[in-house]
Amino acid sequence: MGFFDFLKGPDINQGVKEYNATDGAVLLDVRTPDEYRQGHIPGSKNVPLQSIDKVAGMIEGKATPIFVHCLSGARSRQAAAVLQQMGYNNVKNIGGISAYTGKVER
Repeated sequence: MGFFDFLKGPDINQGVKEYNATDGAVLLDVRTPDEYRQGHIPGSKNVPLQSIDKVAGMIEGKATPIFVHCLSGARSRQAAAVLQQMGYNNVKNIGGISAYTGKVER
């Protein structure tokens, strides 16, 4: 690991692999509905950052693995922090879809 590796954000491609390998995991896209419609990772659920509190009605188990992403990684970092404050204890920010190389649904 290089000295500046800490400056790099999370690897969304690795994060999606981990999501796919995790039973019962939720892939959360915190972009706007319009951004989501323009292209999203198959299986992801759209809950915009502004509405992140709605997750409480969708995901009951506080230990449910939640993989959060957005466009660049900034909103997903914020969303992950809020989810942890809400009591979810298995939250991972996987970064931004702009670096995603897999299949995208429209």
